[in-house]
Amino acid sequence: MPILSLDPRVNRLQAEEVPAHQPPVLIPGDHWPSYQVFHQRRRGEKHSSVGIVHAPSLEIAMAMAKEQFARRGETSNLWVVCTADVLEMDYADEEVFRTTPSKSYRDPAGYKVNDKIEAYKARQSNL
Repeated sequence: MPILSLDPRVNRLQAEEVPAHQPPVLIPGDHWPSYQVFHQRRRGEKHSSVGIVHAPSLEIAMAMAKEQFARRGETSNLWVVCTADVLEMDYADEEVFRTTPSKSYRDPAGYKVNDKIEAYKARQSNL
């Protein structure tokens, strides 16, 4: 039988009650898995990491993330990812990025146009 609550968010989870004979979800000294939460303020913007929640399941982690991170400010979308599923690159492999040739032409600071702009402005003010 699903859990009935005065809180509509709990009812939307459609979580089942835990039978009395079932052992607890956690044994003493154990912890729930952690989930990384990514928040998007407006549609089209990038998602950014806002924190971590600990929950027994992905669905409950999403409900906790909504409560913790989405109610305070503008929110368009949330991503919840199990921390164990996040793949991290080893720091010893950072040499991979050093082999990339210099691409200063992609950086606007690589262009020296400020002098030309100032000269153009000076010419325009003399007219």
